[in-house]
Amino acid sequence: MSALLAADVNVAQNVGFYIIAAVMVFGAFRVVTGSNVVHAALWLVVVLGGVAAQYVLAAAEFVAISQVMVYIGAVMVLFLFGIMLTRATIGAEADLNNTNWKIGIPVAVLLGATMIWVIVDEYRGSVLEAPDAPMPTEAISDVFLREGLVPFLALSFVLLAAAIGAIVLARKD
Repeated sequence: MSALLAADVNVAQNVGFYIIAAVMVFGAFRVVTGSNVVHAALWLVVVLGGVAAQYVLAAAEFVAISQVMVYIGAVMVLFLFGIMLTRATIGAEADLNNTNWKIGIPVAVLLGATMIWVIVDEYRGSVLEAPDAPMPTEAISDVFLREGLVPFLALSFVLLAAAIGAIVLARKD
């Protein structure tokens, strides 16, 4: 009986994964094809929310909450402030896209195919084993603060530089 329940959970997780992934792909498509910068930023919120939902499906609630707080809460607010500070037009812009955008399509397809080939080649036949016990939050934070501290600090300086750059561009001389 428990094997039947486990199979039902896996089917539900797979269905949820594909629904969330489809929403994320649609949101990402709207980010790059939109003619309004503010709408593109809001579609990016949908994509980042989908990433958090995928973390919840993977039973990584701590990482999902971190995703929401850091990326949706902080980074997207910084993006929107940058858009507002640089005096970007609020409506749709006709000349927002580069004229050479058609060159990017085969490059993106080639890079995507290469990534898929490398991932499938590396992990073909691999199976993730279920952990013996859930990892406590303290252990997760130790991993992040030990190995991820320098990239986290570097990201904060990049965001600070972006905010200062937006303020300098918006300043009236």
